Amino acid sequence: MQLRRSVVVVLALLVIGVVFVYLAAPYGRAALLFVRVADVGGRVEAFADARARRISVQPPHVVPTRHGEVQAQFYRPDGSFRRSVLLVPGVHSMGIAEPRLTALARDLAGSGVAVMAMALPDLMGYQITGRSADVIEDAVAWMATHDDLARDGRVGIIGVSFAGGLSIVAAGRPALRDKVAFVVSFGGHGDLERVLQYLATGEAVKAPGIDTHPPHDYGVAVILYAAADRVVPADQVAPLREGIRTFLYASQLTLVDLAQANATFAEAREMVNALPEPSATYLRYVNERNVKALGPILVPHLGLEADPAASPERAPSVPSAPVFLLHGDGDTVIPTAESAVLGDYLRSKGVDVHVLISQIITHAELDRSAAAMEVWRLIAFWTDVLRR
Repeated sequence: MQLRRSVVVVLALLVIGVVFVYLAAPYGRAALLFVRVADVGGRVEAFADARARRISVQPPHVVPTRHGEVQAQFYRPDGSFRRSVLLVPGVHSMGIAEPRLTALARDLAGSGVAVMAMALPDLMGYQITGRSADVIEDAVAWMATHDDLARDGRVGIIGVSFAGGLSIVAAGRPALRDKVAFVVSFGGHGDLERVLQYLATGEAVKAPGIDTHPPHDYGVAVILYAAADRVVPADQVAPLREGIRTFLYASQLTLVDLAQANATFAEAREMVNALPEPSATYLRYVNERNVKALGPILVPHLGLEADPAASPERAPSVPSAPVFLLHGDGDTVIPTAESAVLGDYLRSKGVDVHVLISQIITHAELDRSAAAMEVWRLIAFWTDVLRR
């Protein structure tokens, strides 16, 4: 989440007021969580940090699933806790070591929630498949059998990006009907094929009051990686994927080490020279972030890339637990309208759905009056989640 410094004073007054009025209530807990996640700095964040629960980060362990053992890691608050959650990141090769994931896991645990962070092997390998929903299902079922994690036999699920939609698919499975306390989809999808079409063409599903923004170049690189065996000769697939993987890793490094990221971007550019055509051109498009040139090449293959089992709107059943859909209003990877349309679909199926489209978690410019209301809406959203 990113906040403009111009709204920090408004945020501080709002948060301090909430904390003093609702100190022992969920609003205070959600407000303090928001301040830590937003990373506003200064006295406000110091105030929130001082009131966070101490946590212990346990060594990584493995969770048994039908597709093999999957690595996970616990973040436990000191003392007792009422709820555990499974926290699942999106498409990222760093898995449970991804810095934003570890920061969110710590912040949630500091709010008194036990967290098991688990990365999905397919998403780590740039593949969005129904197998990932299987892994989530098996992980939740595993957690629910442990009395120290699920005293009432239920756990929460928080999925980020594509893991958000996959979490809703898993939560709707009959085997989890009584094992899920809630599902949060943070920037998730309703229909995978729709999202792939958007990433390749810029055309998104329409929803009232929601604008469509040009897609991020990261998306077409991921699609090309998965579809490489259909767009280049067989002997070019592995070297093309290696070049794309290098570019994607460089993109991820920009959040960790900019100098290393730039060196890795340069490596990806150099790899073009060793490739035959058409792979050389395709990797050049990736390096140049040329969505307009690469998108039309990928469009004929999108139907094969969109696994129906990975889409909540195509799943045979819906969750019985409450579903919370949180989306930034300027999302350029999974368009914002996906959460709005998915919310309508789930509501039509009788699901208890809560949708928040937020300006705060985008790069949009905010004025002070709008920021105060947006902060309150986000705090109220997480208050509802944390009390489940």
